[in-house]
Amino acid sequence: MPQRFAIYYAPATTDLLWDRATVWLGRDPASGLAYDGAVAGIDRTRLLNLTQSAGRYGFHATIKPPMALAQGTDLDGLRAALRDFAENTAPISLGQLQIADLEGFLALIPKIEPEGLEHFAGRVVSHFEPFRAPLHPRDRAARAARGLTPRQEELLDLYGYPYVMDEFRIHMTLTDRLTGDDHEDLLRAEQAWFAPVLEGDFVLDRLVLFMEPESGLAFRRLEDFVLKG
Repeated sequence: MPQRFAIYYAPATTDLLWDRATVWLGRDPASGLAYDGAVAGIDRTRLLNLTQSAGRYGFHATIKPPMALAQGTDLDGLRAALRDFAENTAPISLGQLQIADLEGFLALIPKIEPEGLEHFAGRVVSHFEPFRAPLHPRDRAARAARGLTPRQEELLDLYGYPYVMDEFRIHMTLTDRLTGDDHEDLLRAEQAWFAPVLEGDFVLDRLVLFMEPESGLAFRRLEDFVLKG
């Protein structure tokens, strides 16, 4: 399978939230560092088992989901398009973040839905659509089999992903799906671990290009494009 590229939001690598989140997930996609030791009283082995998928994708909020590049496009062209887009696009205030339960997944979300965010995310999805290779029928069938609304199926066929445009909800995933004691234990641990860095307001001030080098391997943080419009 070809490499895949995703356009995410992630805090700057110098941001304390990035530090906390990468230690929590056990891996820094920018530096390649892996982290050992317990976090907020949770044994590292247990934590890794409950954050495998979140850790593989890296700490982020999805804007343009992972995609193989379309025929006739390349990474240099995608980077150039991102630079141009960032130069002409303004940052978006996210306000304060909070830990929330999203159908069993624990994630960071804004306390209040940010004004203009859905429009911004929709612009990113549509603007970079020419770079997306068509979704393989096998992948389309697997996604649809998870249970989608008619609108989500329409978006899947249009953009290769069902949770874009009016179905978009920004979130930064911190765990895989949890139940029972795992859910309660990790929720308490997250509240303690992230509390020191969630007091202020956050700004979506950059788009970040991530890459999956091969199917199933961990995503890498390739380059930041700071919004300057």
